[in-house]
Amino acid sequence: MNKPRALVVGMGIGGLATALRLHEIGWETVLVERAPERRAAGYFIGLFNTGRAAADRLGVLDAIGNRTNPEGINYDVERDGRRRPGLGFGDLPGEPRLLMRGDVENALYDTVKLLAQMRFGTTPVAIDEKPDGVDVTLRTTDTGGAQEQSTETTERFDLVVGADGLRSTVRRLAFGPDTDYLRPFHHIIAATVLKEPVPGFKASDGIVVAEPGRSAWVFPFIDHKPAMIFNYRTDDEDAQFRRPPIESLRRAFGPEPTGPVLGNLLDQFEAADDYLFDSTHQVVMPSWHTDRVVLLGDSAWCVTLYSGMGASSALAGADFLGTALQRNPGSPARGLREWENRLRPFMATHQEIGRRDLVMFVPQTQRDKNTRTMSQTLLGTPAGKRLMRRVFASQFHEKSIDIAAA
Repeated sequence: MNKPRALVVGMGIGGLATALRLHEIGWETVLVERAPERRAAGYFIGLFNTGRAAADRLGVLDAIGNRTNPEGINYDVERDGRRRPGLGFGDLPGEPRLLMRGDVENALYDTVKLLAQMRFGTTPVAIDEKPDGVDVTLRTTDTGGAQEQSTETTERFDLVVGADGLRSTVRRLAFGPDTDYLRPFHHIIAATVLKEPVPGFKASDGIVVAEPGRSAWVFPFIDHKPAMIFNYRTDDEDAQFRRPPIESLRRAFGPEPTGPVLGNLLDQFEAADDYLFDSTHQVVMPSWHTDRVVLLGDSAWCVTLYSGMGASSALAGADFLGTALQRNPGSPARGLREWENRLRPFMATHQEIGRRDLVMFVPQTQRDKNTRTMSQTLLGTPAGKRLMRRVFASQFHEKSIDIAAA
């Protein structure tokens, strides 16, 4: 009997986890990635229990590891350099693991490369869904020679999984243009890895500079250089991309003098070898699937970094996708319905959390800033952190739900 065959588009966390889970239930998987090679390690992520439970079932949790630095001190820092002890991401209830995106991707990739067919420089250009399968035209671009060359082939699959990010090609081909589904937050994020600690701080120190409409965060790790994320509000997203990212950042954090900490972070971003600079959106869709095409992760729901659940939700979604398909052999449509019915309330909750907790990352008003400063002062001590965990534990329950076991 022939194995059912799936095309998974995107070699990020969601795509790799999907390929692994489908292999576990007996599917043959082809994994394609538009980029000509694997991406850099990326930026900071937190892995809550929802993601840890899925990673454990997938057999990669130990390989993912944990870069949380228990000895680090987190500081709230004013622009002029004044500092006070504050709360770090790792202090949150649920004790999220602090990681680089590449830690999760590497653990998955090392397993999946032995189990699935992988093609880089390849992307779908047409998707033709039929009752008994999906015909997908794939374009592969070879950049290895003196001149770029592209070839196209059409192949039949039983299922197509779009795990290709916020601006998903699969979503555009199968469901319609991005503008139908992207909900803008009117905020820009810029992330990179610091080459050296901020002067006056240890590599194990976390730093937050939070002002109305803008913030800068530094996340310390064990055995890795710190990661940094800028966030700022804008009324004109398009204008941010018409000039070099560092120029947009300096405008966003001006015109006041930057001070020693913010100035150093901007200088390090400007000198970075690799960085992310993008606008933030959620994806809002009435359905994430047809009978044989399904979206997963940022392509489908994009809870945003403000929810802290991007990696965890991708792992959980991939894990349960395999379970739902296994429960419905020979009927992908029925399996996808079960999958979405289970996931949708969970993802709706975390999209709401992302909208609500935006002010934790970027105070929107001076009142938000004052409230944050007061909270950090009260909760930035060991006793305050213990109190915060008890008081807010129920609010973080949603980040610990094990989707496949719910």
